[in-house]
Amino acid sequence: MKRVIRIIEKGIDKFELWVKSIIYGKAYRQNKKKYIAMNKRPNFMYHRSLAKPCYTDRYHSAGRLGAYFWQDLWAAQHLCKDNVKKHYDIGSRIDGFIAHVSSFIPEVVLIDVRPLNKKIPNVTFECMDATKLENMEDNSISSISSLCALEHFGLGRYGDEVNPEGCFEAFDAIQRVLKEGGKAYIAVPIGKEHIEFDAHRIFYASTIIDSFSQMDLVEFATVHDLEDYIEYDIDIHKYDEEYNDGLRFGLFEFVKR
Repeated sequence: MKRVIRIIEKGIDKFELWVKSIIYGKAYRQNKKKYIAMNKRPNFMYHRSLAKPCYTDRYHSAGRLGAYFWQDLWAAQHLCKDNVKKHYDIGSRIDGFIAHVSSFIPEVVLIDVRPLNKKIPNVTFECMDATKLENMEDNSISSISSLCALEHFGLGRYGDEVNPEGCFEAFDAIQRVLKEGGKAYIAVPIGKEHIEFDAHRIFYASTIIDSFSQMDLVEFATVHDLEDYIEYDIDIHKYDEEYNDGLRFGLFEFVKR
């Protein structure tokens, strides 16, 4: 079955490339002809068998940002401002947020239920069930984050046990291990509250605030994947009726009382 799927996918890719060549191929062909005529280096001669046409890149902007970019930047800027020396994170993107913060925080402890067999400078990895954080003492840490990870807990998507209360247990565990004055940076999809099994949950912003009952909300902001900016200082109920396929993230900064 996997082989059949790969064959189908390969055929689709070839068809898409052919369509792009018809619509966007003129500039590519002109550039190829010019390059062949101008190039004098034997090692960089054009060979058709090695060509990889990129028909549409020349028509795009310098880069796309999106919700993950903004949420990672939001949390990293807060941690930089706080001058954090040791930070804990649950399940955030290694190639985004962890890459950001490990460049200026001396010690980052990354927690995930899945194994990681890679060494990252300034990062210590702990394979742990974050619904319990059972290897961590009460009131023991001062800084923790989880960016677009908690909404998956207990759905089995990442090999974890199915547990409808999984994310809520993780909320409690985070509050348990934080010391007084400790901060948590949380990002989850927000909107009309529902579950899109087994991808993720979408929460009311008020559900997150109520669930972190041992903490005070310092900041609430949002970002939508198609808007490319952070929206600050908004009412927590503004998007309660929005169905957005999980594309709007709520960004929550909490401090433990």
